[in-house]
Amino acid sequence: MPSALPDGEPVPESGSLPPEALAGREARPLGFYLHVPYCATRCGYCDFNTYTAGELRGSGGVLASRENYAATLSDEIRLARKVLGDDPRRVETVFVGGGTPTLLPAGDLARMLAAVRDEFGLAPGAEVTTEANPESVDARYLAELREAGFNRISFGMQSARSHVLRVLDRTHTPGRPQACVEEARAAGFAHVNLDLIYGTPGETDDDWRASLDAALAVAPDHVSAYALIVEEGTQLARRIRRGEVPTTDDDVHADRYLIADETLSAAGMTWYEVSNWAAADDPAARCRHNELYWTGADWWGAGPGAHSHTGGVRWWNVKHPAAYAQALAHGRSPGAGRELLGAEDRRVERILLELRLKAGCPLDLLAPAGASAARRALSDGLLESGPYGQGRAVLTLRGRLLADAVVRDLVD
Repeated sequence: MPSALPDGEPVPESGSLPPEALAGREARPLGFYLHVPYCATRCGYCDFNTYTAGELRGSGGVLASRENYAATLSDEIRLARKVLGDDPRRVETVFVGGGTPTLLPAGDLARMLAAVRDEFGLAPGAEVTTEANPESVDARYLAELREAGFNRISFGMQSARSHVLRVLDRTHTPGRPQACVEEARAAGFAHVNLDLIYGTPGETDDDWRASLDAALAVAPDHVSAYALIVEEGTQLARRIRRGEVPTTDDDVHADRYLIADETLSAAGMTWYEVSNWAAADDPAARCRHNELYWTGADWWGAGPGAHSHTGGVRWWNVKHPAAYAQALAHGRSPGAGRELLGAEDRRVERILLELRLKAGCPLDLLAPAGASAARRALSDGLLESGPYGQGRAVLTLRGRLLADAVVRDLVD
């Protein structure tokens, strides 16, 4: 089952925020994340807050049903309008994630987006993304999404090899994600991402190269490539523990990352975050919504287990769809807890997140110990010398391979 929520102080029933969280908000971008917690099956590696029909049976009835979900989530969007009050900002990005958002009818996703548009308005050129399972959409569904105002879509491809997909418990057939990209282009989507995973037990370097080549063959303008993390409590972790499938190590992950960077760069893509590459000739190909997260902007996360952040206040919703729906039905915030980030917390988070970006983080964020660590990282070839001379810490390719360790040193 999904991991537990963090501890935190209670969220007021009204969801109200302290005045300091709203101060200066006009200067910060605002985005919405809309979480759809439903999946047809649970992938063996998944630790997200998602639920299959079997897991929900008898645990909330109509309150937890997919049929009512768009209306319930729209209630939280209306709550957000009350909490943010006379906030003048229009929404710059909307991201519908899951779970499998496209298990819902396209009309439900359209209604959720319409609630954001009706309550806040969308900024000119707003980025509107949904994740999609390749087997849960077709050309007609994609055309309905595009007509509703979605202009970016992210398909979970993971791998082009059948045996790798079986280990991951992915149900789509090889080739279907690539066909989806073509159908999305035909529907008028300007921006299309493919998600890939490397380091799956039993995957070889050649398997990984084949997946990258298959993805690039249909020319998406964005590719995300993530190292497989085996989370405790998942089916995959249990299979590895029982010796049913092998595991990989950090050296294998490093080799696969180098293959990814070389292959994607040769195809005209450039990294802009450690795990994300976008078309080098189109700045709009980058995921602007994720950039909100990485640069500490404001976003409201609607849905069970969704996290939000406004002006240094971070909060998270109750996890179960029934508890979430019940709170909103009674006019209460579905927030389970929150934390108020102090100046030091926010400094550390900026380093943690911004160092992952190609733009890097300002050196003046570093404490004396962190500044000393940055000088060592520079001499060890982990930071770029040019940006360092201009006051920024930017990871080299080798630094990206050791990003977690570099970050730990620099936040001291």
